[in-house]
Amino acid sequence: MQVKTKAIVISALKFQEKSLIVKCFTLSNGLKSYFVRDAFSSRKASQKIAYFQPLTILEIEAVHKNKGTLENFKEIKIATPFQSIHTDLVKSTMVMFLSEMLHHSIQEEEKNESLFVFLETALTWLDHHDEISNFHLILLLETTKYLGFYPDVTELDLPYFDMNDGVFTLFQSGSALAEHETNLFKKLLDLKFDNDQKVFHVVERQLLLKILIDYYSFHLDGFKKPKSVEVLKEIFS
Repeated sequence: MQVKTKAIVISALKFQEKSLIVKCFTLSNGLKSYFVRDAFSSRKASQKIAYFQPLTILEIEAVHKNKGTLENFKEIKIATPFQSIHTDLVKSTMVMFLSEMLHHSIQEEEKNESLFVFLETALTWLDHHDEISNFHLILLLETTKYLGFYPDVTELDLPYFDMNDGVFTLFQSGSALAEHETNLFKKLLDLKFDNDQKVFHVVERQLLLKILIDYYSFHLDGFKKPKSVEVLKEIFS
C-alpha cells in the first residue's frame, strides 16, 4: 500500500557499511521501520543523513507492506525545517534524549494521531524559543496522557504520589515518592511550555528527571533507561 504522511524520526541505526534502518512515528500508521539503502554512499549522502536526525519531522511517501518487515521510502522531504534544534547544543542534546525516551516508550504499531500532533506542536515550540530548561520534563509528563498513564490528579491535595498506581495518597507506600519529591512533582504538573523556566533549580530538575524516568519504568514493560540521560545531566549541570 502506498502511503503519503508526515513522520517523526525516532531513531536511525547504521546497517552494515552504507545503509540505515530508520524508525519513524507516522501520522497515518503509528510506528514504522524503514530500510534506507546506500544512505552513506551517494554524492547526496550528507543530505540523506540530515533527514534522519533525531525528531526531524518529515513528509514521506512510502510503500507499506504491513508484513512486520522493514518498509521502504519512495520520497522524503523535510516537513518542518528546524532553525535551531539541530545546531543549538542544549536543544540537540535534549532532542537526542527525548528521541531515545520515545524509542523505548512508543511500542505499538497503531495510529495515534493526537500524540503525533502534540509532539509536532511541541517540537515546533522548542525550535522557536530559547528559554527551554524544563521543556523535556513537561514533554515527558504530557506524553503520558497519550500513552495511557498520566497521573490521576483528583486527590492532588494528598501528600504522597504513588508511582505504581499513578495516584496521590495519604500514606507513603514502597512505590510512593517522598513528600518533598511529591511537592516538586505537583509543581511540574502545573507547568506549561510558556511558564517561567527558572521555577526549578538544577538539582530539582535532575530529581524530576529521575522521577519521570522511574515513572515510565513502572508503566512500560521492558522500558530501558536512556543512555543519553547522562549527557543531558552534564549539559544542565
